[in-house]
Amino acid sequence: MEQNHQSLKAFTILFQASQTIQDVVRKDLLRYDLNPSEFSVLEFLYHHGEQPVQTICKKVLLASSSITYVIDKLEQKRFVYRHACPNDRRVTYIVLTVEGRQLMDAIFPEHVQIIDRIFEVLEKKELNTMMLALKKVSFHTEEI
Repeated sequence: MEQNHQSLKAFTILFQASQTIQDVVRKDLLRYDLNPSEFSVLEFLYHHGEQPVQTICKKVLLASSSITYVIDKLEQKRFVYRHACPNDRRVTYIVLTVEGRQLMDAIFPEHVQIIDRIFEVLEKKELNTMMLALKKVSFHTEEI
């Protein structure tokens, strides 16, 4: 019974920490008129170059019903554009525009600083332990 209470407590702490971190990131991204989903797509393209829509969905954990809306918004802001795959008409690639790359060049280092500030309270060993524990729980959860 004690393990169940510890598990519930761990879940609550994890959930609250996740919410708090997301709130800080969301607030930071609002300075650039971006939401976390838009930023996730931009960040993925920034680091991996043009990508098929399906790949973006999987990597940034967005539902296919949401990705179209996010990409539409990013296109309206002129940060990305679509282009059809020349070999497979079913595939559409998403590409950062010059404006999108310039935005990410400017804001990504600041984003890293915010993330660093969030975790600066932890020593390196504590951070590594936390990451290993969360990965372990994540992999185990996938099996359930």
